[in-house]
Amino acid sequence: MDLIPAHLDHLVLATPELAATVADFTRRTGVAPAPGGAHVGLGTRNFLVSLGGSSYLEIIGPDPEQSEPDGPRPFTVDELPSARTVTWAISPPDLDAAVEAARARGYDPGSIRPMSRRRPDGTLLEWRLTDGDTQHPSGLVPFLIDWGASVHPTATGLPVTPLLELSASAPDPDEIRPLLSAVDAELALSEGPLGLTFTVDTPRGPVTFG
Repeated sequence: MDLIPAHLDHLVLATPELAATVADFTRRTGVAPAPGGAHVGLGTRNFLVSLGGSSYLEIIGPDPEQSEPDGPRPFTVDELPSARTVTWAISPPDLDAAVEAARARGYDPGSIRPMSRRRPDGTLLEWRLTDGDTQHPSGLVPFLIDWGASVHPTATGLPVTPLLELSASAPDPDEIRPLLSAVDAELALSEGPLGLTFTVDTPRGPVTFG
């Protein structure tokens, strides 16, 4: 199996302390993530690093410039004791068809909903993604995303740390594998404590994050 999944769009590194995690990434890799933008109303903002090609890393956490959101922040960042790779996303050629196919195979990746944010230069980005209670809670089964007519984040001159490997472990890998197949996703998966791990190439050598 390839160590980098096909159609990988991005990895999500969630954190309760955004500035500290961005500083830690910079210290460990020698590469400073670029500001992505705020998710208005959700109470979060992100920083981005290209993983090579059309894949990237999203570092997401609470936005101190926003008021408290009405509901929980995305990716349960408020409940995390520290930064953790919580999930990943793939970009299928046809989002709607991929969702229908997954449901036909016995897994519902969730309803498709629109989202948006503005880049620091004011450009509005709009995309659609799967979201909902039917997604597997492990985070190991990727959510699906479609950027539509928006310029993909990797096309904006992001700093680059090429992805060398993405892998995961779960107490019961055989529970997860059929769900990965349902969304046409491949992931190196072994038995062990629940978690996602990725390794990037950097000016300071390979660096692994969990």
